[in-house]
Amino acid sequence: MRGVVFDGKRVEVVDDLEVRDPGAGEVLVAVSAAGLCHSDLSVVDGTIPFPAPVVLGHEGAGVVAAVGPGVAHVVPGDHVALSTLANCGACAECDRGRPTMCRRAIGRPGKPFTRAGRPLFQFASNSAFAERTVVKAVQAVPIPKDVPLTSAALIGCGVLTGVGAVLNRARVGYGESVVVIGTGGIGLNVVQGARIAGASRIVAVDANPAKEAVARQFGATDFLTSADAVREVLPTGADHVFECVGRVELIRQAVDLLDRHGQAVLLGVPPATAEASFLVSSMYLDKSILGCRYGSSRPQRDVALYAELYREGRLLLDELVTRTYPVEDFEKAAADAEEGRVARGVLTF
Repeated sequence: MRGVVFDGKRVEVVDDLEVRDPGAGEVLVAVSAAGLCHSDLSVVDGTIPFPAPVVLGHEGAGVVAAVGPGVAHVVPGDHVALSTLANCGACAECDRGRPTMCRRAIGRPGKPFTRAGRPLFQFASNSAFAERTVVKAVQAVPIPKDVPLTSAALIGCGVLTGVGAVLNRARVGYGESVVVIGTGGIGLNVVQGARIAGASRIVAVDANPAKEAVARQFGATDFLTSADAVREVLPTGADHVFECVGRVELIRQAVDLLDRHGQAVLLGVPPATAEASFLVSSMYLDKSILGCRYGSSRPQRDVALYAELYREGRLLLDELVTRTYPVEDFEKAAADAEEGRVARGVLTF
């Protein structure tokens, strides 16, 4: 079968991958579509350290092909969105409703794939850039069949992370002010999350002025090409600032733009050894810096919620899919993503 493989030096679209059958508590999914997220590209450029060879992809949707013993919530033929959380469901963090903090869901890559007899790692417990993939049952979340799979694919990362950061982590309140630095796939979902939450002022910041129209479509009330101008719009600062780029100088700006009792939420991914600084004395007015993994999501709950919001017309998905590419055009899709020519490119099989 086809898939996108990174061997530690280069990326290649191959046609000789094999995947094992699902075991107990697992689901085999025929992937229909997969979003190309910058996290995949960050594995390739070394920003995110990950063992190789690896089958890339982590934002996908498809059709259940087979289920292993003990799986009852989906059956072959069901449409599912895939999450990256292979959480155990039994630890203290899972019991508290915090599956993103499950220690069994972090840093334990499996090897369900082989190529010419050699095992390959699975990226983010998912590997959606393969025609078929095996995931834990908890990662296969059923969705209504009237949600297009090319759009549903984006729920599994961009929407869960961006909208989830607003609703679950920051818990933006009605009438509050939000600044979003960076309006790529994650940033646009933060923008629409803030709109859904009822924020009164949503300031989108991106160096590319061509992104203004789509930012406003998703809910931005203001658009700026530099964070330096935010104080002209919000003189006392913002209640919430989301950094969605992953640059330490923008993290510092996010903190500096906070109003009293404000929160800076870090969503962008800088290099693993990057360090950021802030003025300590500025923090004593009840300001906070929040890390956020995967939108602090509970996928079995949140995916269903977001699918319903989409069906009601309140959550935009189709508009996120700037372009679809056959998987063989991965190189073109990656170049478009790197150059910011697409909000989200989607690979199709």
